[in-house]
Amino acid sequence: MSLQNEFHNAAESVRKLKTRPNDEELKELYGLYKQSIVGDIDIECPGMLDLKGKAKWEAWNLQKGVSKEDAMSAYISKAKELIEKYGI
Repeated sequence: MSLQNEFHNAAESVRKLKTRPNDEELKELYGLYKQSIVGDIDIECPGMLDLKGKAKWEAWNLQKGVSKEDAMSAYISKAKELIEKYGI
């Protein structure tokens, strides 16, 4: 299976988890997902009153410089870890 297909399968599986992951796990997944799809962050940091937007921006910004392929591999690993932890 190609990395791209494995990535999309992992993304679908994460949506079906029995229990919602904690905020830190969700932020890590979000940052890796955006880095995999878009690449380096290309938007301005939201204002300090947009707490959710700022958290998502920071999670994505932490992945800056990681190649799309490496981000996909890390996302797949994290997804597998969460599937084992929470089940589908």
